[in-house]
Amino acid sequence: MTEAEAEWLLAECRRKIDQLDFELREMLNRRASIAHDVVRAKRVLGLPVYQPQREEQVLRRVTAANPGPLSSEAIERIFQAIIRETRDHEASES
Repeated sequence: MTEAEAEWLLAECRRKIDQLDFELREMLNRRASIAHDVVRAKRVLGLPVYQPQREEQVLRRVTAANPGPLSSEAIERIFQAIIRETRDHEASES
């Protein structure tokens, strides 16, 4: 690989990462909006908002058959953070 090719590759990778970051942000905000609707429905139904078994189910589902390159443990930590931030956001809205 030449220096020019490496510079092009670096710029292209950064462009792709920037686009993915934007898409991730949009998906996370959509997920938070849906989670807000879940909370609203649970309140009407008289269900507890926090259900640890559901959280475990989500974590098992997203780590199952994980193809990598991130480890299943890394994916689990990322989703734990997403769930925690969503729960904290809901708590601040109440």
